This record gives sequence, structure tokens and C-alpha cells, in this order.
Amino acid sequence: MPDALTDAKNLLVRRWGEMGGYWGISRTMAEIHALLFVSDEPLCTDDIMSQLHVSRGNASMNLRGLIDWGLIRREHKFGDRKEYFRADTDVWHMFETILRERRRREVEPIIATIDRCREHVVEARRGDDVDKPAADELLRRLDELREFLTTMGRLFEAVLDFGNTGVTHLANCFEQAANAGTLPVTDVGSGGARPAAKQPRKSATSTKKRNTKKKART
Repeated sequence: MPDALTDAKNLLVRRWGEMGGYWGISRTMAEIHALLFVSDEPLCTDDIMSQLHVSRGNASMNLRGLIDWGLIRREHKFGDRKEYFRADTDVWHMFETILRERRRREVEPIIATIDRCREHVVEARRGDDVDKPAADELLRRLDELREFLTTMGRLFEAVLDFGNTGVTHLANCFEQAANAGTLPVTDVGSGGARPAAKQPRKSATSTKKRNTKKKART
């Protein structure tokens, strides 16, 4: 009968598989990744087939995909001809790898496509039989889309430059600012972010009590 530890691992594997589509991989690939992530020892293809109930071809294909992503690595045991696989368990590095791969596979190609589209529109606009206002509007939309994607790329690089500790500190600063109302964040750099100081608010009740005390003394 599975124990609580095994139940917890199995639950994570299932949920991670359901999330796979959100970061661009199949459910089986995500489940294999999660299984290796929670495993204390490296697993071979037979282990993965047995635990996830997938075919050898399916397991092998998705293992190669995870290696291409840089999320797992091959290992060998002395005297054993089988290949074993171990996941990167550094969570920060794991998500950095996922984000970089998604940008390389998805964001960079669409930016290149936008640039080609823009070239076509600019070239067409030079002709006399083109609706120039419509061309200008299309250029505006393409430029805004490209600027947004480029800005997100710069933000992504900034997050990576902060590192794990820096991002945690930055997130805490933003959370404190949100809870306090409107705290501007200043001094953002390699040393982290620091919210600007803010005077505590004086409630109407406390002000009324102080006024009452003053009248009593007089």
C-alpha cells in the first residue's frame, strides 16, 4: 500500500503533467520530468515505463526531449549497460532553463516574423496602389507588438540578473508596496530593490481620541 510520501510524489507527477501544456511540452514529458525531479535516485527507461505506464518508444522520445531542453542528464552505473536519467533539482536553474528555451523556441521566432512582416509593409507602402493609412496602422501595431515582446525579454534578463535571492527580495518589496497602498520602489539594482519610506497613516479614531484628551487637560 503506498505511503504518504509516495502519494505526495504521485500527486505532484500528475499535476505537473497537467501543467505541461502551459510551458510548451506534452503531458507525458512533464510527468517524466516530475518523476525524475522527485526521485532520490536516477531512473532508467524501464523504471519510467513501469511507474508511468507508458510505452518504451514514448518514454525514449520524451527523455530525448527533456535532454534537449537541458532539464535532465544521462548517467551510467558501473557494470550496468542501461542508461539512467537524473533531473536538475535546482529549482531556480530549472525554471531559468525553461524560460530561456521557451524564448528561444517561441518569442525569438515571432520577433523575426514581425520584422519580416514590417519589411514587406514598408516595401509595399512605397507603391502608389497601397492604402497608406492602412499600411501605417499595420506598422504601428507591428511596432507595438515588437516593443512589448522586446520589453518582456529585457525584463526577463533583468530577473535573471537579480538571481534567486534578489528576485525574492524584489517580490517581497512589491508585496509590501501593494499591501501598503502606493509605495514607489527605489534603488533597484544589483543590490536588490528597496521600497521608499512612507509615514504611517493616522486613523480618524486615534485623532479623535487625542483631541478629546487635549480638551480634558484644558
